[in-house]
Formats: sequence, C-alpha cells, structure tokens
Amino acid sequence: MDSKEALVALNMIDHVGPVRVRQLLEVFGEAPAILSASRQRLLQVRGIGEETAEAIVQWEQSIDLKGELQRVHDFGCHILIQADEAYPELLRQIYDPPTVLYVKGSLTSKDKNGVALVGSRMTTHYGVEVARKLAYQLAYAGVTVVSGGARGIDTAAHQGALSGKGRTVAVLGTGINLVFPSENAELFERIAATGAIITQFPFNRSADKQSFPIRNRIVAGMTLGTVVIEANLTSGALITANMAVDNGRQVFAVPGRIDSPRSKGCHELIKKGAKLCECAEDILSEFEYLFPPTNRPPGPSETGVLPGLTFSATEQKIYDAIGSEELSIDELIQQTALPSSTVSVALLGLEMKRVIRQLPGKVFLRSR
Repeated sequence: MDSKEALVALNMIDHVGPVRVRQLLEVFGEAPAILSASRQRLLQVRGIGEETAEAIVQWEQSIDLKGELQRVHDFGCHILIQADEAYPELLRQIYDPPTVLYVKGSLTSKDKNGVALVGSRMTTHYGVEVARKLAYQLAYAGVTVVSGGARGIDTAAHQGALSGKGRTVAVLGTGINLVFPSENAELFERIAATGAIITQFPFNRSADKQSFPIRNRIVAGMTLGTVVIEANLTSGALITANMAVDNGRQVFAVPGRIDSPRSKGCHELIKKGAKLCECAEDILSEFEYLFPPTNRPPGPSETGVLPGLTFSATEQKIYDAIGSEELSIDELIQQTALPSSTVSVALLGLEMKRVIRQLPGKVFLRSR
C-alpha cells in the first residue's frame, strides 16, 4: 500500500478528519504506518481517543479500500493528496486542508487565480443575472470561478463562467458520483470537460447538514477571495465568507434591494467591512499584481467593441435578429425560435462583448 492509498483509507474512516491525520503523520511519518499501528500506540497521539483509535485499528473491517480505488478508476476521476503538484496551493495553506481530493476533470496552475462566487439557493432574477455577469467577466479575464455546484447562485456562476469560455470548478458536498441537485447533471459534465468537479468525500457520500460547511471551507480556502452575491442572514454563503476571513482572504458583497431578505446577508457583510462589488473590476482591482489592466474586462467608462471577438452560432443568430431596431427578449425568442434560456445566455454573452446593450424593460439594441 502506498501513501496515497493509505490516505484514501484514512479519509474514509469515521472520526478521522484532516486535523487528526496531520497529528498522526507528525508521529508516524507516513500514512501506511498509521493504519498498521497498535491501539496503544495510537492512543499516545495527541487528540486521538478510544473511539478514533478503535476505528483506525478496525479499518479493514469497516471500509472497502480496494472497492473505492476501483470506483475511482471506473468513474474516470483521480485522487490528489497534498504532496501532489496539482493540489491547490492556497488550499494547502488553510488550517485543515483536505486529506485527499477526488477530481473529475483537472486542476491546473491557472486555478491559483481563483475567485469564489457564492450565494443563496433561493434567488431572485436580479441575483441570477448578477452571478452570470460577474462570472462571465471574471472568466473572460482569466480568473477561475469556484462555486459549490448548488441550485441558485452557484449554478448561475458556473453557467456564466462557461459562457465566458473560462475555467470553473465546482466543489461538491457529496461523493463525486452523486449529482445534487439532480438537474445539474449536464452542467457538471460541462464543468468537468473544461475545468473540474472536486470533493473530499468518498463515493456515495450523500449530502447532509455537516457536509456543506465542510465543502464551503474548500471553496473559500482554494480562492483569492469570496464574492457573496445574494444571501439572507442565515445563508451558508455567509459561512463561506467567514471562512475566507479566517484564512486571510478578501471578501466582497454585491448590494441589493434594501427591502429584500435576500440582500440582508450581503448588506451585513458590507457593514462589517466587505468590499462592495458592482462589477468584475471591483474584484480584479484588489489583485492588480495578478491581473494587469490589459487583461481585464472593460470598465464602465470605456466604450467601443472589444477587438478579436468571435460569436457562437446562437449569438450570431440573435445579433442578426436584433438588427438596427430595439427588440424585447420575448420578440427575440419568437423570431429565433430558440428556448428562452438559450436566448438569455446568448444575450448575456453579447452584452459582455459590448456589441449590444440592454434598455429598461428587457429591451435590447445594438451598441453601434
């Protein structure tokens, strides 16, 4: 058994989390030595009690390591441990980095410039549109957009990054083989094709109240900063923001309506010192040494069409339909015979490319 296999086994044992693994490694040096240690020797390690020692001693009776490794192979994913070069460098720096990461797709050096976009599952139209636009702008600038793959703001953030032809990483609160929510199955496949789906949980681990905070620390830990787009005062997105603060990372919050419960969490963060975020430039300006102005999306004061733009077939069809006249989104759907969701995504792309602009009432016209 090599170190990676032993760490996979330790990750599958109840009562053995990343902090305890670190404490054990400080004493035993290598992961395989932990699994072969006696109960008495394990009890001499700081933080290891009777229950944990018993679980480690009996590990072969309680977990199926061979089956887990076969599932990894069959599913087409791979395992990263902290010694691996591809393990996220920022994640290594937190107090309790995951012992292992299951990865479908790939993590690359580009992901060190990642920003988390998080928010409520119960969203408003405003929140979804802001998430898509910010993710699109960040992805266009070369930032990896990281979120939790959940319904609502997370889904919109992943969709926006994919529309921007950029990288996005979804961090799951389940085993990597489980799709939660179920309607995101196709989205997860698209994310894995160009970015990554990751989790610290073994196969078939279902979601529960504990798994989401555990997931949130990875989202906050592997990124330069966390943007909260829409959240009430009890939202898990605020947990992610607090974890970002604990790790010394920047926190941003998007303001919303003062009478909307979905904005209360963001406004509370702003009161406590989070940077108010209205556009991608507000985020990129905090990391100017990484994203010089030439790599950024145009600011609000700039005009003109970006050079070298290419349109997808759908974007071209909608751009042609708009012509020289103002058209509402309903008229565009009728004229192009495309699904409303497809039209919305394409309009967002054209708007970010600054070839069209939106007027009040969801009316669109060409910029020039």
